[in-house]
Amino acid sequence: MTETDRIRIEIAFEGTQVLNVYVPAAAADSLDSALAGAHDSLSFEAEDGRYTVSVPKIVYVKRFARESRVGFGAVA
Repeated sequence: MTETDRIRIEIAFEGTQVLNVYVPAAAADSLDSALAGAHDSLSFEAEDGRYTVSVPKIVYVKRFARESRVGFGAVA
């Protein structure tokens, strides 16, 4: 999996616990479906391991836009 295939998401749970992970785009889409009422729990692979979350305990999910990279290049 390349870095462009991963999306950074932030999942906030009841009680102020927040999880920041890089996941495949398909996992982020599955989480969106689960939040729509499709599941009570959801398992997904992240960059650092496998997670299983209780969907009813999720307060919000933030899906970050692709980060811009600072580097050398031609300036127009």
